[in-house]
Amino acid sequence: MESESSGTMQRHSSPSFGAHLRRLREAAGLTQEELASRSSLSAKAISMLERGERKRPYPHTIRSLADALELSEEERANLLAVVPQQDKATVPVAPVTVPKSNLPTPSTPLLGRERELGEIRAFLREVRLLTLTGTGGVGKTRLAVQAARDAAELFPDGAVFVTLAPLGNSGFVVPIVAQSLGLREAEGQTARETLHAFLREKRLLLVLDNFEHVLEAAPEVAVLIETCPKLSVMVTSRAPLRVRGEQEYPVPPLELPASTIAPSVEELVGSASGRLFAERAREASPTFELTPHNSGAVAAICWRLAGLPLALELAAARVRFLDPPTLLSRLDQALSAVGARDLPQRQRTIWATLEWSHELLSEEEQILFRRLSVFVGGFTLEAAETVGASGSIVAKNVLEILGRLVEQSLVVAKPDEKGNGVRYGMLEPVRQYAWEKLKESGEAQDTQRRHFAHFLGLAEAADLSYGLLTGVKLTGAEGEAWMDRLEREHDNLRAALGWTKERGDAEAGLRLAGALSWFWWMRGYFGEGRNWTKDILEKAARGGLGAVDGARAKALLGAGMLSFGHGDLLRSITLLEEGLATYRRLGDQAGTAATVAMLGYVRRAQGNDDRAEELSEESLRLSRLLDDNRSSAISLNTLGHVARHRGDLARATDLFGEALALWKKLEDRRGVAYSLCNLGVAALERGEAGHALELHEESLRLYEALKDKAGRAYALINLRDVARSLGEEECAISLYEEALALHRELGNDRGISRALERLGAQG
Repeated sequence: MESESSGTMQRHSSPSFGAHLRRLREAAGLTQEELASRSSLSAKAISMLERGERKRPYPHTIRSLADALELSEEERANLLAVVPQQDKATVPVAPVTVPKSNLPTPSTPLLGRERELGEIRAFLREVRLLTLTGTGGVGKTRLAVQAARDAAELFPDGAVFVTLAPLGNSGFVVPIVAQSLGLREAEGQTARETLHAFLREKRLLLVLDNFEHVLEAAPEVAVLIETCPKLSVMVTSRAPLRVRGEQEYPVPPLELPASTIAPSVEELVGSASGRLFAERAREASPTFELTPHNSGAVAAICWRLAGLPLALELAAARVRFLDPPTLLSRLDQALSAVGARDLPQRQRTIWATLEWSHELLSEEEQILFRRLSVFVGGFTLEAAETVGASGSIVAKNVLEILGRLVEQSLVVAKPDEKGNGVRYGMLEPVRQYAWEKLKESGEAQDTQRRHFAHFLGLAEAADLSYGLLTGVKLTGAEGEAWMDRLEREHDNLRAALGWTKERGDAEAGLRLAGALSWFWWMRGYFGEGRNWTKDILEKAARGGLGAVDGARAKALLGAGMLSFGHGDLLRSITLLEEGLATYRRLGDQAGTAATVAMLGYVRRAQGNDDRAEELSEESLRLSRLLDDNRSSAISLNTLGHVARHRGDLARATDLFGEALALWKKLEDRRGVAYSLCNLGVAALERGEAGHALELHEESLRLYEALKDKAGRAYALINLRDVARSLGEEECAISLYEEALALHRELGNDRGISRALERLGAQG
């Protein structure tokens, strides 16, 4: 009895953890507030520990206190020894009844996500932490809910959905998860301990929605997965968690209609975005129907909204009082209108959901984000560094900041299809939002000026390498690479031209338009190029820019070429003669040779063989002196046509052959294709239909490889002549109809007229 009483007395006399902590604190001469500050705890937590209201502090809390008190190893051991012990097996978890699933029940079916659902289901079988990432409004939450429902048999203990959007602090993540499971903390246990104890043996799917603003809690998720070996977690976030074991799944926008040019109703609803818009529009207005008259506008809406489900749903709700064409013209207003009342406040408009993302960015991320909105159709890292760097952001830091914007799903990064590195871009609604932020910041003009300078430099580098006046500077293969690069940046180049137009800066516009003329010619943008140069030249004339200005002369040459390509021979001749006079006054021999060669080419097409011969002979003499093989080849082809028209087929064949040799020397496949066509025409007129067929087929193959629609139309017309000579009437008519369709697509009035004439004369 004595010994038992003694033992009892000893236990009762042992100091509590709180009392021991108080003595150590007072011995160190610290107040509760000072100890709290040193240990990164709250003063309230220190007070609760010392009063015994919290009896079993977590190990990391004890470590923090020991470090703050600068305890020796022995003192640390003594502090740990007075913590009341409890068998882990008996950790009390308040008995609760957890529903098998608390997944939200959507009011509408999920459309167009069959592939994504299949891929997510496969991932849920293999990984335990899956993060669905994507920009606001792309449908991450809706997809996660449906994926969790579809994968129910994988998780016998159910699926629990936890929305984190209302949280203002990452420290509340664990408590809110525990609360969603219906758990209550047992006495002396933290929410974390209670949660881990409950989930330790559960085969359950935890869906954590809207994690992007509580990313500091990511380590808690990693610890939870490590502690609970049967648990799986699916997260939706605009940025990945970046913890071990995470599998990121970027959620793409919905598939877009194949075309906005008069798509059929079937083609439109065959795309996920078109189908979603149609379904939601019908819900808003039961009388709504897709028709051939409104399908083009609906397809354009889908493209403008980049397939973002939230944006499509908000827009579709407007058909209650706007037809699709009117909606398309007022799309920005429609997206700013309030959406369905049962949507979270942050999703009532597309602007609101983007504002949510924007507010999570650091200051430098916000600056670069808004500056990147100046790009249209995507951009390279080099362009982002050149245009985005200014003031507090230097070029060498752009990559790091850009990477964070990609992680936040505000910028999209994709490998270039032709293996030219990574290309970045913004979904159009995101870009429009960022553009508004750029205008609000007062930086728009400076950013646009840097954007223009960058793309003017690109266009002039391409033109210097493979433009109108380059002679033999580059091989055709390298030139095609430049053309491909300009094609990728065509939307940015249009934006740069538009900026010069808005500012009324005709001189800058002349430089850029002149540099792009050869690209427009090579890629068949005859109508567009002609319109740009016409507008800029008229502004230059009104602005009194000097008639001997070199940029203007080059723009006149380009405009003349493009007018010819568009079928307007009279305007082409007027522009080229004005350009030639300018080059002669400037004493610019390279410009003179190129313009004389082109003018001879157009005069021959007009039917003035004598003037065409005179001009082409002059160009040939000058271009040979300059070693300008391109102008020489153009002049030789023109002289070949003149000889053919005069019935001298032998001379014509020799001249076309000389031109072909020069094009091959330049490795210019378009020139080769054109000369092969010319040789084929001469061969057919000599009665060699078989040889002509071979030449024209080889030419067509080259034009098809180059995706040159104007060239294809030219080759098809010549093949029709061969087919007709061989008695294959049905084939001939089919070839001409295909050529006519290409001319109509290009808006080439002269090509259409010539094709119709020959159809009428020979059909």
